Amino acid sequence: MEAIKKTFKITAEAAKGSLVFEAEEGRRLVLALEDNGVDILHRCGGNAKCTTCRVEVLAGDPGEIGEPERAILATKTDLGERTRLSCQVRLIDDLHVQVIRQASVEGIDAGGRPTE
Repeated sequence: MEAIKKTFKITAEAAKGSLVFEAEEGRRLVLALEDNGVDILHRCGGNAKCTTCRVEVLAGDPGEIGEPERAILATKTDLGERTRLSCQVRLIDDLHVQVIRQASVEGIDAGGRPTE
């Protein structure tokens, strides 16, 4: 028998306003956003290399930050303390996030779709 996954409420503040949806536990935040209509950038394909998929976590627990994410975020000087890479966040809680960069706003292709 397959275990039933929990779902979490995600609230995303994006260029076209606020969007609320549910996503399954363990899902990458970047994919949950994209699959629910947010054209978030992810230029490196979800490998914690480029920081284009960054979000500001306004509420909720995005989980522990891993070393690859910590290392790339440390190279940037204009980020807040609650900035995370959505490609590295696996859903464990309800989240309220501000999407920082979107393809439609920047006029560029979003990038290769990250794997689940």
